[in-house]
Amino acid sequence: MSTAVDKPSFSIVMTVNNQADELRRELPALTTLPYEDYEVVVVDESSTDETADVLKYQKANHANLYTTFLPKYPFQNNPRRIAFTIGVKAARKDWIIFTDVTTLPPSETWLEELSAYACSPSVLLLGYVNRKSGDIRLQTFDDIGQARSIIRKEEHRRGEKSHGQWMRQLLKKTGYDYIAVRADLGHEVLRLFA
Repeated sequence: MSTAVDKPSFSIVMTVNNQADELRRELPALTTLPYEDYEVVVVDESSTDETADVLKYQKANHANLYTTFLPKYPFQNNPRRIAFTIGVKAARKDWIIFTDVTTLPPSETWLEELSAYACSPSVLLLGYVNRKSGDIRLQTFDDIGQARSIIRKEEHRRGEKSHGQWMRQLLKKTGYDYIAVRADLGHEVLRLFA
């Protein structure tokens, strides 16, 4: 999975639902980063707008873009969580970065900066971007259980819960811009916040 210089590879995973306009605007910033080994995995949650067409067009122009979809079933309790599960299964790189299509990378060197932390003993990174300065702040964890308590404290401080809402709401409510985890722990992170 890793390149010859032992930099970790990344799968940026996101779900979308009727976000054609956001994809047109924001997706090129993610698919054109100057990092050697990464992919962008987008799971469409049965959109009814032009999302599928935008993804098809973007995929034709960016070899590092992988798209898939979640069929609409009437008995889905938590389609976003199912969509992220599909994204984790589709991810083929060393690390998975969960984010939202509306969260632009803070800089072109974002993945390069993350790679330094991903080479450490850490297994999970919670990322914040200072919108004024563009500085990236990371909380690193050597174990997923440590992250769970930090996130629960932040939810409690804000008076909100993410249970049953999942990643987009989790990122918004807790103030994180992205969550990066070693790929072998991707499903564990999904269970952690369910």
